[in-house]
Amino acid sequence: MPREIVLDELQPGSEPLELEPEVAATLRDSGLVSVVPAHGGAWTILPAGRVGAVQIDDLLVRVKPKGKVGLSRLLFLLGYAADPGFRPEDVAAVEDGDLFAALGESLARHSERALERGPLHGYVQVEEALRTVRGRIRVGDQMTRRPGLLLPLEVAYDDYTVDVAENRILRAAVQLMMHVPRLSDTVRSRLSHLDSKLDNVSSLRYGTQLPAWAGSRLNEHYVPALRLSEIVLKTMSAEAGLGQRMVASFVVNMATVFEDFVATALKEALDPYPGVTEWQYEAFMDEAEPGFRGGERVRMYVDVVHSVRGQPTMIFDAKYKAASTGGTYPNADHYQMLAYCTALEVPRAWLVYAGRGNVRVRRVRNSDVSVAEFPLDLSQEPEALLLRVHELADRAYRSEFAVDAAAGA
Repeated sequence: MPREIVLDELQPGSEPLELEPEVAATLRDSGLVSVVPAHGGAWTILPAGRVGAVQIDDLLVRVKPKGKVGLSRLLFLLGYAADPGFRPEDVAAVEDGDLFAALGESLARHSERALERGPLHGYVQVEEALRTVRGRIRVGDQMTRRPGLLLPLEVAYDDYTVDVAENRILRAAVQLMMHVPRLSDTVRSRLSHLDSKLDNVSSLRYGTQLPAWAGSRLNEHYVPALRLSEIVLKTMSAEAGLGQRMVASFVVNMATVFEDFVATALKEALDPYPGVTEWQYEAFMDEAEPGFRGGERVRMYVDVVHSVRGQPTMIFDAKYKAASTGGTYPNADHYQMLAYCTALEVPRAWLVYAGRGNVRVRRVRNSDVSVAEFPLDLSQEPEALLLRVHELADRAYRSEFAVDAAAGA
């Protein structure tokens, strides 16, 4: 009989379960949850800072994000972090209690739209040995590989083909999804039909680096399907585990997703303002000392720093964590912001938290430093979420440059 275990991302624990050792080991190796021995041969399953689902034979374990973040919002956050990738209109994912079924439906839908006009064609450089001249002869390779021989010739030419990066990524995601359990026969049939449309496209080996592609007028109708395909290929697996059990998993580190989203969205929101926005800005907390190497200094990596004329002026740090029952956040976060402000000589840092609430500014005693707490509710619609990030950029700019703006008016 199928079993399903549903955990909340912030859930402190669950009742011990009886699991076969192979199943417990496979579940632990997925990275979605921690699996620790309990009494009587049972196992305790605990959230491990990630969300998603793992299916092992007839056992399904799901970990839901905090704050009622559904699949559409999760896909938006994942996709938008790619320069940005997904736009709000691209993520009308199916909200289904079964994550695998919803992902399968979403991938089928986006891929069908991408392939409505047939597979994309493009020019690909091909290098091979032929008995006739095509393109240009690779003289160096000819002399190295076939010294003294006239045929076959080592040539290079551009071929107009469907075997382009976009189609290879799309087909790899479709083929991977076809091996995922819990899909309806209808969705599996649609995915199979999509795979047949890409029959002349070479398959990518699982785990290999995805080929590079760039958005253009020619492939813009592919972009939503490509972004979703990349998410599927980077976060999912479907293979035989220990004991040849069928294992499928979709595992996402929400802290990393949130930090990437905030950095990308802030960079876009701050673009109209003077200056340059940098992600993972490297700085030192301590002064350089004579006789000591740079590697011995205390390094700091600030999530987002906006600089004007080479001088840091705005600091942002994203924190994916829960507030206490009283609505406060860990003291260590504020100590960290104080260190950033002191080292970079910036009067205010913005702590961007994933959650609901109001903006609160805390002035550090006996200093000119302030730390602003700025909640970002991830359950909002994508448009509202992006507007909230633009509000953050505007507040930060006005708080730092109010005097300069008034003087220049």
